[in-house]
Amino acid sequence: MNPKTILSILFLFASIGINFAQQNEECKTKLSISHVYTKANNYDSAYESWLFVKNECPKLSIAIYTDGEKILNHKIKKSEGIEKKEFIEDMLILWKKRSEYFGNKTPNGKYAAKACQLMYDNKEILEKTNEELYACFDATYKIDKKTFTHPKSLYTYFSLMVDLFDAGKKPEKELFNKHDDIVEKIEDEVKNYSSNLNELIIKEEEGALLTKTEKGHKRQYESYLLNYDLISKNIDSKVFIRTNCKNLIPLYTRDFDAHQNDSIWLKRAVNRMYYKKCTEDELYEKLVKAYDRVAPSAETKLYIVRILIKKGKISEIGKYLSEAYDLETVPFEKADLAHKIGLILKGEGKYSQARKYFRNSIKLNPSNGKPHLAIAVMYANSANDCGDTIFNKRAVYWLAAKEARKASRDPTLKKEAAQFVARYEAQAPSKEDIFKCACSGKVIKIGCWIRASVIVPKI
Repeated sequence: MNPKTILSILFLFASIGINFAQQNEECKTKLSISHVYTKANNYDSAYESWLFVKNECPKLSIAIYTDGEKILNHKIKKSEGIEKKEFIEDMLILWKKRSEYFGNKTPNGKYAAKACQLMYDNKEILEKTNEELYACFDATYKIDKKTFTHPKSLYTYFSLMVDLFDAGKKPEKELFNKHDDIVEKIEDEVKNYSSNLNELIIKEEEGALLTKTEKGHKRQYESYLLNYDLISKNIDSKVFIRTNCKNLIPLYTRDFDAHQNDSIWLKRAVNRMYYKKCTEDELYEKLVKAYDRVAPSAETKLYIVRILIKKGKISEIGKYLSEAYDLETVPFEKADLAHKIGLILKGEGKYSQARKYFRNSIKLNPSNGKPHLAIAVMYANSANDCGDTIFNKRAVYWLAAKEARKASRDPTLKKEAAQFVARYEAQAPSKEDIFKCACSGKVIKIGCWIRASVIVPKI
């Protein structure tokens, strides 16, 4: 190679390097401009600079994709027709490119589910069928179930299954299995968010102030728990109206021999038979016994307890309830179990024992207000039995209101707890009653199983 050729090649590489450096600097400048506009929510002004960077320097920064999502969301909301369709398609491409260039910051389950949801929300303009959309969610869920957590997407995923079932394109068995799978996923997420929220509640109860960041996290955890509670109820209602004993009993009878040693199948069959009140059929007891044989657990013991109650063998339930509680070792699960045991004992009028389990549940999971409400109801139900005078009987409602008020820290129970508090306070002694008895500020001891004291409000 002669010297002139070598010089030409060197000059070419130098030119490329200079051009690349110039382009890179231009990208950085335009990204900075678009980022300032994006932070100010001026998405239309940000668009052109952002578009240049996205096209010319797609690997430059994750900000291209975080800002781009906000910009395109704005464009999608403002546009219609073909233009809107183009912006939606741009968003889908943006998420793919983000995954390609910043995969470690792009959880597949989260972003692929976002893409499926965007297509579902705009299925008419994109001309997507329910089959295509369900396949999108299903593939995402199977690839990365761990980060597929958004309540809306989980609900959409199951709703599409229901739509396909109603259209005769999915069998009952697949509908039931998908319902159980999604419900178990939601339960896992509720457990995670409750655990995080409990840490902050305990910190507050100990008198410490939450930081600004912690307050934000608390609001986020409460929001997610509210949404999971909402979609869980809606999912249950969707499958509830589509199942009954007439289709469950033949289905589980037919499949029993093949699945009699499958703990997951047995668990789901027993759960559904119980909640659909198919417990009168002999198949139910058969399923329960098989479930307890294959995978004895706190849950199987509870099902045996319910069978004993139905048969009137109340004196035998204590042993199984104790076994159930001892078998569970996971704190969150133990809290849920203690609540269930409390409800069983409350239903049988064993209030003192029930309160013990409810308090255990509260200790293990303080963000759950349901045990507080249960205790409040038991107090209110016992007002006539546990007070020795008319005034003292009505004073029990102060205890009930106090307990119900504690339930309000549960984000899913704020409204219901407030209603209970108002009801019980209305039933408690009035200011006139307090004046007549001249007992303002005095301590009243409540007897029988309650064994508690209440201070009469000062007037």
